[in-house]
Amino acid sequence: MTKDETQTPDGPDRDPEAVSRFVEQFAAQLVEAGMPRMPARIFVALLSSDAGALTSAELGEQLRVSPAAVSGAVRYLTQQHMVTREREPGTRRDIFRVHSNQWYEALGSRDSVLKRWENAMRDGVANLGEDTPAGRRLLETLAFFEFIQGELAGMMDRWRAHRESLFGPPRNGS
Repeated sequence: MTKDETQTPDGPDRDPEAVSRFVEQFAAQLVEAGMPRMPARIFVALLSSDAGALTSAELGEQLRVSPAAVSGAVRYLTQQHMVTREREPGTRRDIFRVHSNQWYEALGSRDSVLKRWENAMRDGVANLGEDTPAGRRLLETLAFFEFIQGELAGMMDRWRAHRESLFGPPRNGS
């Protein structure tokens, strides 16, 4: 092993510096898109691990952050359906896991958010009146959300078929 290659949970051929650069670069892109910084770093660390799962201690060590920072970030990521928390068999330690279909799951969870927004827009239109400038603006927003909702269902179906054509049937947990 060279000095740049160390034994990691993901195997002997990982260059920790290259992994760290990737984590920070992709996390920066997620931050630019609106994700909080620490959840972005945690998510990319999980995404880039071969197992797709790390403990809080492993995440803290890899990212050089406190257990509290990991805890807060993981709470955010679980609420967004981007990671799951599992108990390590035979221990009291939690493992945080990102699945191969995490983008699908995260986007699919937006379905309920869109429905709530649609209901709020309907209430707004009813309260403000369709004939007012504000009511028309809300009505257009409602139409947009309804359109996205309809397209999202079809898009998710097409993705499942496309994913299967590329990678075969989903395996348990992926």
